[in-house]
Amino acid sequence: MKAAVFHKPGDIRVDQIPDPVIERSDDIILKVTSTAICGSDLHIYDGFFPQVKDLVMGHEFMGIVEETGANVSGLRRGDRVVVPFPIACGHCFFCNHGLPTACEHSNPEHYGPAGDLMDSKGGGLFGYTDLYGGYAGGQAEYVRVPYANYGPRKVPESLTDDQVLFLTDIFPTGWSAIDWGNLKGGETVAIFGSGPVGLMAQKAAWLMGAGRVIAIDPLPYRLEMAALQNRAEIIDPHQVDVVEAIREATNGRGADVCVDAVGMEAERSFGDKLKAVINVEKGTDKVMETCFKAVRRGGTVTVVGVYGSPYDNFPIHRIFDKGLTVRFGQANVHEYIDQLFKLVQEGQVRLDDIVTHRLPLQEAAHAYHIFKHKEDDCVKVILKP
Repeated sequence: MKAAVFHKPGDIRVDQIPDPVIERSDDIILKVTSTAICGSDLHIYDGFFPQVKDLVMGHEFMGIVEETGANVSGLRRGDRVVVPFPIACGHCFFCNHGLPTACEHSNPEHYGPAGDLMDSKGGGLFGYTDLYGGYAGGQAEYVRVPYANYGPRKVPESLTDDQVLFLTDIFPTGWSAIDWGNLKGGETVAIFGSGPVGLMAQKAAWLMGAGRVIAIDPLPYRLEMAALQNRAEIIDPHQVDVVEAIREATNGRGADVCVDAVGMEAERSFGDKLKAVINVEKGTDKVMETCFKAVRRGGTVTVVGVYGSPYDNFPIHRIFDKGLTVRFGQANVHEYIDQLFKLVQEGQVRLDDIVTHRLPLQEAAHAYHIFKHKEDDCVKVILKP
């Protein structure tokens, strides 16, 4: 089969590799019909997360069941399904407590309680380095899906791939960012980053009762999408001081909830890069720090942008003095997906309006290039095997 394979940082090629096979009795083999490039894929592409061996990329995918293991129930050949990006067994302590990203069984070689840099990680993820299980991803013609009795959800014929593909990751991730903020109704929510996850968080904020949604991003074309598609107020950090603008818009207090949907690969100055080298840091935490400044006292900061290293001078003093609630992490997609599926089916939310590029899988290298460098006003790419 053809697959987008990571070879080294900056080098992703479409290679011919062996087809996947059933390895466990609850596996399925999926013929991929749509797959997407995620901002998290760039963490591997850019070398922020180490990967020595070749790896099939991609954790946002859906398709048609081609083959089932002997103990798969509820799915059969020909079923069309969408697949959550975390790999989870569905019956361990953490799966039973609504935390499938912490599954105890899906990452046997590197799982543990500590959350260290190079070991003791959480559960497995599709196409996301050996540290998270070394599973082949879905930017391919076929993919093996483990624990298929727990993860995949059937898709009715009435819905297109584009309508449901982002239930794999970015919509549940954006939803998590707002859900963790515990909105009661009428809050001002400031969302840093208007990439795919930030745009989904904006949609989620309105659905959960926000009174105002403010989008912050340095790229005008992404701000334009936030304003047009999601009715967000917009702030360009190249034009104004973001923290002062948010305070000015909120009677000097700050936003009720701030969302970091950017993570460690935010825009960096030379000084930021020098500091990272000196302190052996990956990227920068400046967006998260800005959230701590821009949120009101007693407010909430949620972090769904990815961070991969510790940071020097972390502003714990500000968090304490302002009495902030802070929550980080990956989205527990299995816990949200059925509720969010219903929102899509009922027409309460549209997810495919952020897609700017649809390309054949064969053009994956080009797709990664324009997505990383934000060329051709690229926001979200769907690849078609």
